[in-house]
Amino acid sequence: MKGDASLFAAIDLGSNAFRMMIGQSVKRNQQLVIQEVKTLREPVRLAEGAQGGALDELALDRGWQALARFGKKLRGFEAGRVRAVATSAVREADNAQLFLASAERHLGFRIDVISGHEEARLVYAGVAHTVPGTEQMRLVVDIGGGSTELILGRGVQPLVTESIAIGSGTFGARYFPGGSVTARTLLEAERAATLEFEKVARRYRALGWQQTIGSSGTARLLAKVLKANGLNDFGQSGITYSGLLRLSLRLLEVGHVKKLRLAGLQAHRLSILPGGLVLMLAAFKVFGIAQMTPSEPGLRLGVLHGLMSKH
Repeated sequence: MKGDASLFAAIDLGSNAFRMMIGQSVKRNQQLVIQEVKTLREPVRLAEGAQGGALDELALDRGWQALARFGKKLRGFEAGRVRAVATSAVREADNAQLFLASAERHLGFRIDVISGHEEARLVYAGVAHTVPGTEQMRLVVDIGGGSTELILGRGVQPLVTESIAIGSGTFGARYFPGGSVTARTLLEAERAATLEFEKVARRYRALGWQQTIGSSGTARLLAKVLKANGLNDFGQSGITYSGLLRLSLRLLEVGHVKKLRLAGLQAHRLSILPGGLVLMLAAFKVFGIAQMTPSEPGLRLGVLHGLMSKH
């Protein structure tokens, strides 16, 4: 696979995990689509190591080691076929330059620190490519580890984009330290998230939408857990408000995320569950969402799509 001239690679340096997706462009029904070849995930937990605004030594080292492993897989790739993007954890770190200098050397490629709006635009491009052809207005919600992107668009065109500096990792650390959950912290966290979403909600409500898509790992995790445990109302799929409420009750009953016994919930995803759940509940409430469809990872597909378009 190394250096295969038909392959492209997108690296996403997220706040919870670093991920790399290698894909190629294939023709399907007279259209060029992205076919996933390989995906790698490294649970770096970069945001966890943000002490007083700077990434601590352990977080820096976890990030560098992960990128070195990615770099080995990318030997022989031309620079124009690889794009690495860093999101909120690096964007907001006081020592971002220290991290990046060594990170680029380990990876062997340049790393772009993208703005929240650029992240939202790439997320939407990935979703539009995966869920094509709709002329309906759609709301895309991307709850990441350190930020949440909200995009309203039609077809391939994003119309309203916002990036809010709240994520499943940062909220988890702030309100549910160590994974402990109480009714008080759940309400406090939901109230804080609601206030943040309310700041931007008017513009979205004014335009309206017919379809809601969740494009992050948080959305896919929640949809999987709701389905595997029959938490949605009968006949409903994806993510629903009643399903989210039932899941939060399960969490409150046990009081700690590690005591949850739920099908479809992997151990390495436990830490993002309380923060991601609260943000999703707040988004459903503020934007009046009844049902959300999970989609493929928007950001990485958006980056791949951009690389392929250039070629």
